[in-house]
Amino acid sequence: MIKKSKSVSLAKEKILGYYNKEVEVTVNLGRNKTVSFFGKLTGIYPALFTVSPFDKNFIGKTSYSYSEYLCGQVFIKETKKGT
Repeated sequence: MIKKSKSVSLAKEKILGYYNKEVEVTVNLGRNKTVSFFGKLTGIYPALFTVSPFDKNFIGKTSYSYSEYLCGQVFIKETKKGT
């Protein structure tokens, strides 16, 4: 299904609203595989954003481009959960 056309600037504004907040990230890996984790959105850059996972199994940070967010490969929602 083709999604509605949205601009990258709107995606950046939406992601900027999550900056320094606890979020739940769901990543579509293809072939009906998804990965979900909780973390903190720690970096906003011109071409991508980074999330620091709370899970100890993740090493370092994970980064995603705004186009991945626009295409629906990455879903982000704010959580009220405390760690």
